[in-house]
Amino acid sequence: MDLKNKKVSIIGLGMMGGAFAHGLKKLNPESISAYDLNNEILEQALSDGVITFGTNDKNTLKEILKESDLVLICLYPLATIEFLKENFKNFKEGSIVSDISGIKLPIFQVLKDLNRDDIFYISGHPMAGSEKEGYGGATDKIFQNRNYILVPFKNTNQEKLQDFKELLKNLGFTNIVETTPKNHDSKIAYTSQLCHIIASALVDSVDDMTITDYEGGSYADLTRIAMINAPMWTEIFIENKDLLLEQIENFELSLDKIKNQIKDKRSDDLSNVLKDVRKKRVVMEVDRINKHHLED
Repeated sequence: MDLKNKKVSIIGLGMMGGAFAHGLKKLNPESISAYDLNNEILEQALSDGVITFGTNDKNTLKEILKESDLVLICLYPLATIEFLKENFKNFKEGSIVSDISGIKLPIFQVLKDLNRDDIFYISGHPMAGSEKEGYGGATDKIFQNRNYILVPFKNTNQEKLQDFKELLKNLGFTNIVETTPKNHDSKIAYTSQLCHIIASALVDSVDDMTITDYEGGSYADLTRIAMINAPMWTEIFIENKDLLLEQIENFELSLDKIKNQIKDKRSDDLSNVLKDVRKKRVVMEVDRINKHHLED
């Protein structure tokens, strides 16, 4: 997607919205406008030169949306839903609109009732992030060699979809997959939400603040994501609770199995499980590498 002579709008200049602003600026669009409630963040982004205009005024926002060729909604899930309800009628005819919400079923439930055939809605999820919060931690380096999940809405044609994929690759994403809202929410419950819960529980389970003096890297690797954006992840966990609880319960079964093997000193059983998980993880990694080589 060539952004020359294209107007871009970013809704929400948190860490992810800021990262998109940094990345999209390098692709030379005609303009990048941003909407955020925090005026200091808008002023900082203007000072950094990553946006050309910023506003926290809803009436001004409506006028910006009417001229925007690409709109990226970088808000929490419930705020994304409210934004769509308020602004769906304001999007420019023929524009591409995308959100980056970590859950999709609630978004698509709302989209069904917002009938417009003259825009192209491509919901997405960048599998990239940082333990840092807010615009101050924003950098497009987090996009490099990462996955991006696309969940196109019913009327999105292949040409527009390919344009958007090209844009994502230009931002640094290397593996772009398409799926359905439910499949997205189920798999992300495992690969992302469950991982954040495990990391949080691991930190929560000990009160020893000197514990890091005794770690050799494993603890740091496992718990980095426990430096968590609490309001956002609380919302995601609750809104995706049914699919997430399935994944938590599956994990608990595996954890109990290993715990009982240790408790009962069943060395052979324990060793077999560890061999199997090693083999499974190696196959996953080889498949990932081979897939990237084929795409290159």
